[in-house]
Amino acid sequence: MAVKFILDGEVIELADVDPTATVLDHLRYRMRRTGTKEGCAEGDCGACTVLVGSPDHSGGGGAVQWRAVNACIQFLPMLHGKALLTVESLTCASSPSPSGEGLGWGLSSEGSACGKAPPPAPPVKGRGESALNPLQSVMAENGASQCGFCTPGFVMSLYGRAIGASGADMPVADVLAGNLCRCTGYGPILAAGEAVDSLRRDDAALAAQLAAIAGESASGEWQGQRWFAPKSCGELAALLADYPDARLVAGATDVGLWVTKGLRSLGAVIFLGDVADLSGIEETDEALTIGAGVRYADAHPHFARLHPDLGELVRRIGGLQVRNAGTVGGNVANGSPIGDGPPALIALGAELTLRSASGRRTMPLKDYFLDYGKQDRQPGEFVESIRIPRPGPQAVIHIAKLSRRFDSDISAVCGAFNLTVEQGTITAARVAFGGMAATPRRAAGCEAALVGQPFSEATIEAAAEALKADYTPLDDVRGSSAYRLEAAANLLRRLWLREQGTVISVLEALDG
Repeated sequence: MAVKFILDGEVIELADVDPTATVLDHLRYRMRRTGTKEGCAEGDCGACTVLVGSPDHSGGGGAVQWRAVNACIQFLPMLHGKALLTVESLTCASSPSPSGEGLGWGLSSEGSACGKAPPPAPPVKGRGESALNPLQSVMAENGASQCGFCTPGFVMSLYGRAIGASGADMPVADVLAGNLCRCTGYGPILAAGEAVDSLRRDDAALAAQLAAIAGESASGEWQGQRWFAPKSCGELAALLADYPDARLVAGATDVGLWVTKGLRSLGAVIFLGDVADLSGIEETDEALTIGAGVRYADAHPHFARLHPDLGELVRRIGGLQVRNAGTVGGNVANGSPIGDGPPALIALGAELTLRSASGRRTMPLKDYFLDYGKQDRQPGEFVESIRIPRPGPQAVIHIAKLSRRFDSDISAVCGAFNLTVEQGTITAARVAFGGMAATPRRAAGCEAALVGQPFSEATIEAAAEALKADYTPLDDVRGSSAYRLEAAANLLRRLWLREQGTVISVLEALDG
């Protein structure tokens, strides 16, 4: 079955699709939309930013939910049933594409309409007849483009903010944390973003087009490699029963690099982005339950309500483009020892629900991680949801990420502390770290040094010393073993200082 998506009002159908061909390569080399740039090919620089739209059912239909994502690590089947906007879309000046003859893709977007985008600004002298979008105009007027290579990505991120795209209801600097520029010093770009606060889109016609193609499951085969895009957990479970070794791909923020950097073949692939059952979020007085397919951008406000530190941690997971693609369940399921989410969820006492064709089973999240690259997930199983108990009134919680760069960087150490303090005594403790061992792991010795002791500086110092027996970190480019041990101990000390009301604003500023 063909992959179908909508580009500037036209339904594009691709047959015989390589399931690991990236959206970026397809745009540049097949459709000749070269405004979308390749900078890093790993979702870090934002030069390849595009907007992907899906039907938005939250407002009763007739709307499209847009997301800014990195085209360099999005695979073509992930576009099925979606709408796509590139920087060319903003000017109603689509570039012709080749026919794809010999590739079996049958492409043609020449003369594509631009739908009902906001009215373009007047033509810029010397730029031909293509009128600029207001954001492009204000970028030029503010001197926000020098070499220009990164500019299309900045424009697309700012356009997403202006039209109310997912996760973009935040300050301009946060929206642009996933876009890098080597020339301008960012000041002119930030000024340009502030100058265009909102733009109107009428996506009613597009929503109707999406409704016509979004309900279809997709699957295909390319040079012997099978791929599937199921719509329900039941369908997913049945597929995994037949293909237990299939590679599950949700946001591709990790697996995408296996292909673009590692040049790995993935074998059979099952794309999870359209499995509606995995996208549920339920908040009760007792707990927050998050479907494994919920993207971090959508989970962020719910996590922030659970605890502000958890919300702040999520704000620093990649750039917005990464949070718009990466899922909570994917961050857990891949078992990375440096994933930011698992240490915090372990410390908060999260439970994991796994599902297969034969049923479900639930376990404490801490028990899921067995060893480096090994998790307690049986053939045919997938992560369905994560349940996080709501902290009680006696909980003292501190969650922090240390990285060499504040935004869009991998943790050197990620620490999470959840203490229960009753009448001045620590009656329970859950302490977990990422980046300190082969898996995200609790600190048993540290916890033992805390429980039953008075909540005092002396107790905290004893627990900090006990961390040295809990972990033997590796030396790598992000930090030495000695640094990691000292940093982990200092995070515990910070919890104490913060609870005493000590002014530590300088320490917070130096968090990265």
